[in-house]
Amino acid sequence: MRRRQILAGLAGATVLAGCGTARKDPPAATPAAITFGPAPDGPAADPRKVATAGVVGGTLTSVEWIDETGRPLPGILTPDKRTWYSTEPLGYGHTYAVKAVAHGETGEVTATTTCTSVRPDKLTDVALRSASLDDLVEGDTHGVGLVVVAVFDEPVDRVAAERNLSVITDPPVEGGWYWLSDKNAHWRPEHYHKPGTKVTVVSDIYGARLGDGLYGARNQRVTVHIGPERIAVADDNTKHVDVFENGQLVRSMPTSMGKGGTTYAGGNVLSFWTPPGVYTVLQRQHPVKMTSASYGLTGADGYDVMINYGVRISHDGIFLHELASSVWAQGNTNVSHGCLNLGPGDAQWFYDFVGQGDVVEVRNTGGDPLNIWQNGDWGVPWEQWRTGVSPE
Repeated sequence: MRRRQILAGLAGATVLAGCGTARKDPPAATPAAITFGPAPDGPAADPRKVATAGVVGGTLTSVEWIDETGRPLPGILTPDKRTWYSTEPLGYGHTYAVKAVAHGETGEVTATTTCTSVRPDKLTDVALRSASLDDLVEGDTHGVGLVVVAVFDEPVDRVAAERNLSVITDPPVEGGWYWLSDKNAHWRPEHYHKPGTKVTVVSDIYGARLGDGLYGARNQRVTVHIGPERIAVADDNTKHVDVFENGQLVRSMPTSMGKGGTTYAGGNVLSFWTPPGVYTVLQRQHPVKMTSASYGLTGADGYDVMINYGVRISHDGIFLHELASSVWAQGNTNVSHGCLNLGPGDAQWFYDFVGQGDVVEVRNTGGDPLNIWQNGDWGVPWEQWRTGVSPE
């Protein structure tokens, strides 16, 4: 009995020893692996991209991106020291010598490469303006008829440009770009802006390809505000200009508008109608020199005068302005070359009351409707505007 117990114990000991011999050797150490972005040996890098370096199986101890002038690209390491990224984009036309050092299980590892960014054939800038063609100014207030205008220095690819232009409104509203040419795009919503709206215009064209070899020069961002709803309605049936603020009539002013008819001067047919349509206030000028010779009209029908309290509403020279000599006609007879004449008191009041982007609706006059090039953006039907392209 005792012998069988001893043999059983030896057998158990043998089994235990056999289990011990099954342990595996530890895996071999692998060196740290360094990667760079943008990928080396690829096409010229997007100048908007940031440079990166990363490591697997270790930590980064140093990273250098040095351009052709010897300037290092600034950057920071993440807290785990496994990723480095630049704090500014690659920029245009640079060639970087890149070096990174990492420490891993097998010790120190070094990797190098080069990276070249896009070198444009030409750069273009864009001016962000209102319909007045004055640049938008941060914090300014405009009327409910504000139209945003983007004017490029060079003809651009419209689709590419639109991808990098945006108008953000608060509260949100649908709007769209409408191209008058390959250099000139206008943006507006379907209806007038609501008072108190914040309008932010963003141009993210830096690094964007806008044509064959043409890239954007810089990014811009500007925010403006919409003031009270001020709409002046000039009706040829009543020959009055009724001015409304937030839907309430605040003043009714007799006026004399374009006398109608046409003449031939300076190689052009000139119209003496006040075109019907929706205008916006472009500028206020006091006094303003008006001369018919600027569009070829001289002689008995011509004029060269200084006018007080001029509120410009079209790019071809239509104003609401003071004209004391036509007070007799205001409210009953049209005698002007196309402008809207007002009495001295009314003209000064209107000049002081309105600002850029306020609306002037001209109704029931003769002649051709207001054209978009004259400042007739709001007269383009919304379905046509949404196509994005002027038929002219």
